[in-house]
Amino acid sequence: MIHYRTFRNDDPPGLLRTWNEAVSGRGAAALRNTTLLEYFVLCKPYFDPAGLHVAVDEGVLAGWALAGFGADAAGTGLGFSRGVICVLAVLPSYRRRGIGTELLRRCERYLRERGAGEVCAGPMAPLNPFTFGIYGGSQSPGFLDSDRTVGPFLERHGYRVVDTQLVLQRPLDRPFNVIDGRFPALRRRFEVKQLPRRGTAGWYQECVRGPLEIEGFCLEEKGTGRVAGRALVWEMDPFSPRWNEHPIGIVQVEIEEGLRRQGLARLLLGNVLRCYHDQYFTLVEAQVREHDAAGLGLFRGLGFQQVDAGRLYCLHD
Repeated sequence: MIHYRTFRNDDPPGLLRTWNEAVSGRGAAALRNTTLLEYFVLCKPYFDPAGLHVAVDEGVLAGWALAGFGADAAGTGLGFSRGVICVLAVLPSYRRRGIGTELLRRCERYLRERGAGEVCAGPMAPLNPFTFGIYGGSQSPGFLDSDRTVGPFLERHGYRVVDTQLVLQRPLDRPFNVIDGRFPALRRRFEVKQLPRRGTAGWYQECVRGPLEIEGFCLEEKGTGRVAGRALVWEMDPFSPRWNEHPIGIVQVEIEEGLRRQGLARLLLGNVLRCYHDQYFTLVEAQVREHDAAGLGLFRGLGFQQVDAGRLYCLHD
């Protein structure tokens, strides 16, 4: 008989086994031990044991689900008006027994009881309290299409897609050169510099990123020192074993308003990608909102191709 309860301190080995067997698509890290699970889930300062629900069958952890909250308006604490289900995993041998449905309902109840007026599923920044670094790739894109059973399951239970993020990749292990007629003039005016490592994302997103070291690059105007644009990148080591690649992930690219559509983003990214190409990284990933035509044009112009899509679902009562 299946027994349901919330998290206990002796659960991590069972959570790990279920993760590796049930969350096994291309966008999930294969975890060798519980260390990364602890870093990106259990060690978060806002982790609430009452938000992690497990299903147990005679000592076997057959499934688990995890819910949490986004940030408040200032990014310095939790905002309880929107909740999100970040993990929904059931061992293949235990599926079609109603376990996923019961875990989903328990997460919904947890979020509602703590004040959530909106219940979502699929961690997507900025509503991504857990699993960045071990699920989704370079960012948190929601639940991926490559996990084929998740979307239909959620839709059967009243969820609808409200946002979509495209996952784009480009090989780095071949000759790399970005050519643009605007570059000579831009290089006379701007230079790319690497930024010191420091926490600048705000409390919530620093919690999301956990121990990951985010590398920063800026495009600086010569003479004035004005920063015209920034790019943030991280080394995606957790995904290396599953992909058999040495990947990097682009977290953010931003050009100051008033300087856009002049080739600066292309210049900045070209320098960033060349830097990692020279360090023998083999793959780069970026994620862009589906309706961001400028962002998609930028990355596709640099040779990126879509490999997946992630979706944020919200419950429509």
